[in-house]
Parts: sequence; structure tokens; C-alpha cells
Amino acid sequence: MNNVLEGKMGRLGIMGGTFDPIHYGHLVAAEMARVEFHLDKVLFIPTGNPPHKIGRDVSAAELRYEMVERAIQDNPAFELSALEIKRNGPSYTVDTLRVLRRTWPDYELYFITGSDALLEIFSWRDAEEVLTLIQFIGAARPGFDASDFLLKVQEDNPETQGRIHSLEVPALAISSTDIRTRVGRGEPIRYLLPEPVRLFIQQRGLYSQEELSHHD
Repeated sequence: MNNVLEGKMGRLGIMGGTFDPIHYGHLVAAEMARVEFHLDKVLFIPTGNPPHKIGRDVSAAELRYEMVERAIQDNPAFELSALEIKRNGPSYTVDTLRVLRRTWPDYELYFITGSDALLEIFSWRDAEEVLTLIQFIGAARPGFDASDFLLKVQEDNPETQGRIHSLEVPALAISSTDIRTRVGRGEPIRYLLPEPVRLFIQQRGLYSQEELSHHD
């Protein structure tokens, strides 16, 4: 970890995503990042109108928000923000980070994401500004050595030097897409995500074959 401000500032983890639905892969990554990088807390921010999901129907923001709320309720170091859900129009990370920088001026910000998604950073709106506002923790699935990849990213983009870190996470094989597919096929999803979230999906009839057909 390269943080010249270590000891002088707090550390806030940012876990953004569609969370449709949130699952143990998200939660394990957040908790491991919190411990490994000495984060004071991790802020979960469900996307409102995600620009990268155009073409796929995403569950209503309030439903995804409630699923996250249910998933993190037993961890006092996890907090939930409706920042992007309340924003009108597309949710761009740079807009969120500007607000967080003003809200948490005494904190170093760490954005937790999949290591394979780090290449996308450079296609984000105002990517250069994003890189000045936050450090990145790239969570990788076991057996996927992200070190060479991260080294190349930093060599190709010198401004990221010391601002991208790697973290191996055991539960990253779980995916929201797979969970939605399983529900649609009537297959079990227990133990892939917190039980309060599974019950919520069941109660609301989310991702059922009928709903998936309706979305298409």
C-alpha cells in the first residue's frame, strides 16, 4: 500500500455497483478490502441509472437499495448511500466522487472493483480527474494473478502509479448475472447471497421467468 498520507487521514472504501442483486462476492470483497487496507468504513452506493447497462433492464433502484440494506445490516463498518439513486439522469462515477470528496475531505478514498474492470476506468467520463480523486483496489478471483495486468496498466498510464492495488478474493466466482439466471430457471441461490436478500427476491418475485420475459 502506497499512501503518503497514512496516519494523517481516514480511509473510506467505496463499493459501487448495480447490485442486481448484491451477493457474497460483493460483501467478501468489501470486508477483505476493509481489513487489508485499513479502511475505516465501506460505503455501498447502488447505481441509479447506470450508463453502462443500457440495453438491459435493471431492477428498480429502490428494490436494489433495499437488497443492499438487508445485506449489510449486520456489519457496523458498512454503510449505504442513496447518492446515485437520488440523482437525475445517468450515474457517472466522477460526479459521485466529486460529492464524496467534498463530503469526506479528511478521508483518502478507495474504490473497490473487479481487477478485470480496471481497464474500463480509462473510458470513464473525466477519467483523468477520477484518477486524482481516488485510489483503486482491484479484487481478483483466486488463481487469477492480477499483478502483471496491474503493472501493465500502471506502466501504460503513469498517473496511476501507486494508486492501483490488488486484492485476491475467494468468492468472486459468484455473479449477479448467474443469480438472476438461476432464479429464472428455478434453481437454488441459497448460500450465494445473504438470506434476507434471498427472501426479499422470493417475496417480490424478482428475476422470475415471468418477470424476465416481461423485461425482454
